Amino acid sequence: MVVLGIILLIVGFVTGLSILWTIGIVLVAIGAILWLRPAMGHAVAGRKHYW
Repeated sequence: MVVLGIILLIVGFVTGLSILWTIGIVLVAIGAILWLRPAMGHAVAGRKHYW
């Protein structure tokens, strides 16, 4: 999710489409949360590891 978000951020910046920029920011934020929560020892969606 983080990689897809970064790709959308780049494409949105180059093309000037603000909707891609917004979706990219949201995907990066969600991906970072899903990546960092298990690293802190918290279960995500009832699972110790999320992938």
